[in-house]
Amino acid sequence: MRQAVWTGAISFGLVSIPVRLYPATEPKDVRFHLYDRSSGRRVRYERVTRAEDAAVFLPEPSAPTAMYWPAAEERRVDAVDVVRGISLPSGDLVTVTDEELDVITPQRSRTIDIEEFVDLAEIDPVYFDKAYYLAPGRAAGTEKPYALLLQAMRSAGMVAIGRFVLRTRPHLVAIRALENALALETLFFGDEVRRPEEVIGGLSAAKVSDRELKTAQQLIRALAAEWVPEKHADVYRNELLELLQRKSPALPAPPGESTGAAVSPVDDLMAMLKASVEAAKRKPSSSGYSSVTQRRGKRARGSA
Repeated sequence: MRQAVWTGAISFGLVSIPVRLYPATEPKDVRFHLYDRSSGRRVRYERVTRAEDAAVFLPEPSAPTAMYWPAAEERRVDAVDVVRGISLPSGDLVTVTDEELDVITPQRSRTIDIEEFVDLAEIDPVYFDKAYYLAPGRAAGTEKPYALLLQAMRSAGMVAIGRFVLRTRPHLVAIRALENALALETLFFGDEVRRPEEVIGGLSAAKVSDRELKTAQQLIRALAAEWVPEKHADVYRNELLELLQRKSPALPAPPGESTGAAVSPVDDLMAMLKASVEAAKRKPSSSGYSSVTQRRGKRARGSA
């Protein structure tokens, strides 16, 4: 069994049910690393400032390395010199320190406080964020209250709305009953979901005839099917994995290449020439001409 990402309890009224939280989904995107084709080394990203970028706020004289770096010079930025900043709607830029954020960062909660029960059909799917499974706690005696809540919610046909803090982020959640387990969905807050009018504008109410409506309904019934998730595969990912399986692996770097020492084109050429000479020495003669020529050369040198 995988490791739980959170352990605590569901709390509603005077009832407290110990639970463990597990991710219900597993993204399987194929992620590539970036490499330099000319050197074969991994491409890394660094914190840097650019000389052509204008300063957006007055540098702090007390910064640890402020006295060593001219403002207009391009340089790598140390972690101690990085500060978080954000532009306000007024256009002003404000910065905050880690210490200031620590004061208001919510502490990890030990309970999911249920505030109300609602009909699942009333929650638009656009509010669902990420799915988890809830399992009963490991302590003895937690299976029965867990099963009681599961059966009660399933018979009522309702979901529980609550709040808790996962790591350092507060979440609004919906707990719903599956066939034999409880599921938890993190929800977007109300002001995080945009109305359709805000995105696509107002839509004119086009008139639809009864004949057009009936034809569209017939098409829907003709395409109606039972939901089977397994038949909806990620075709692109499967084709990408097949492509990667067919490709020949990249040639490994020679020993000592990972030292990071720079190799000049001349050194690189000499290495290839030496390797070619060694390979030629090990290669057997492809015809009798070369061996005859070698014997003639030896006799000529011997008679000289």
